[in-house]
Amino acid sequence: MNIKPRLSCGYVPMHSCTGACVWKRRTKEVHKLGLFGAKRTRRRIRDDGSLIVLDKVSKSYETGAPALNGVNLRVKKGEFVFIVGDSGSGKSTLIKLLLRELLPTSGTILVNGQNVAHLKRRQIPKYRRKLGIVFQDFRLLKDRNVYENVAFAQRVIQVPTREIRRNVPAILATVGLAGKYKAKPKQLSGGEQQRVALARALINKPPILLADEPTGNLDPKNSWEIMKLLEKINEGGTTILVVTHNREIVNEMKKRVVTMKKGVIVSDEEQGGYIDEN
Repeated sequence: MNIKPRLSCGYVPMHSCTGACVWKRRTKEVHKLGLFGAKRTRRRIRDDGSLIVLDKVSKSYETGAPALNGVNLRVKKGEFVFIVGDSGSGKSTLIKLLLRELLPTSGTILVNGQNVAHLKRRQIPKYRRKLGIVFQDFRLLKDRNVYENVAFAQRVIQVPTREIRRNVPAILATVGLAGKYKAKPKQLSGGEQQRVALARALINKPPILLADEPTGNLDPKNSWEIMKLLEKINEGGTTILVVTHNREIVNEMKKRVVTMKKGVIVSDEEQGGYIDEN
C-alpha cells in the first residue's frame, strides 16, 4: 500500500507535473498562513517596531567559552544604543554578526525583517550597503583625498557622477569638513579622519549605523565632537549602535545602555550608565 507523507497542516505532497504545481501553490499558502512559523515571527517583530532582533543568539568558537551565549536583544527604529562591557564580553562578536562577517552557532538574527543567516554569499555586499559602519582605526584609503574617500561608497553602488558631485559636498558640510575635501588622510587630525569615515558611512543614507569604538583613538575634545555629531544624526532618524569603553561619554549622554559580560547581557537600561562589573 502506497501511503503518501502528510504535512502537519493536512496537505499531501503530489508527484505528477500538475501535482507539483499544486504542491508549490499550497506550500506558499501554508507560509502565508504562518503554519511554518516564518511569516508569523516576522509580523510580530515588525509590529513592535524592532529594526534589529537577536533571538537566543549564541556564537561559539573551536576553543574557549562561547563569545555569545543565548543573547536576546531588540533595537527599535530611531534608537541610540550604547553596547558596553570589558574586553572579551562579546561586543565585537555582536557587531561582526550584524555585519554578517560571522554566522551564529544558534539563534536568529533579523535586521529590518531579514534573516541575516539566510543571506547567500552574493547577497552579502548588497546587505552591508544598507548599514553604515565606523571603526576605531578609520580605515580610509590613504592614497585618495577626502572627497574621493567619501565618493567611493557611492561609486560602488553606481550612483551617477552628477549625484555624487552633489551628495559628497553636502555630507562633508554635515560633518564639518566642507573645506577639507582636497586633503589626504595623513594631512588630517584623528578627529577629522573619523569625520571622513562617518561621512563615508552616511553618504548612502543607511537606516542603521554601527560604530565600533569610534572614539577609541581620539582625545576627549574630539571624542565629544564625534558623539555630538552621532547624536545629531540619530535625531534625523538613523538607528545607532555604539560599542565603546568611554565611561564618561556613556554616563553623560544618558542613552539606552546594554551591558555585556562573558557573552551575555547583564543589564539593559533606558537612560542608563556605565556599570562596573568587576
